[in-house]
Amino acid sequence: MVKWSAVIVGFILSLVFPSIIGIVFPFWGSIIGLFLAGFVVGIMVGDGAFNGFWNASVAGAFGGIVAAILITIFGTALAGLAGLAIGAFTGIVLFIVALLVSMIFMGFGGAIGGALAGD
Repeated sequence: MVKWSAVIVGFILSLVFPSIIGIVFPFWGSIIGLFLAGFVVGIMVGDGAFNGFWNASVAGAFGGIVAAILITIFGTALAGLAGLAIGAFTGIVLFIVALLVSMIFMGFGGAIGGALAGD
């Protein structure tokens, strides 16, 4: 079951943590930030490793969905039907990449956090 409060907090943290940690560690900062955001989501959910993984992955995928929608809207506003087609294609690719990245880094952190805080 998805706990939307944890997903929204995880989405916000997935934007903030990589930005802050990326300043200190330029190469690994974004990965560490996503891991920590997933870890916080896993602790907030606290229902075991699988639920921590699932909620952290949904939080990361939510960012991909928001970015895909914004790219499609701005592409349509700037270039009409051609922008819609290009924005939709780019949005779909971006969503797939964001889903995979969030499942790897945020999901792993969420699984660890959920296992530590779980029953």
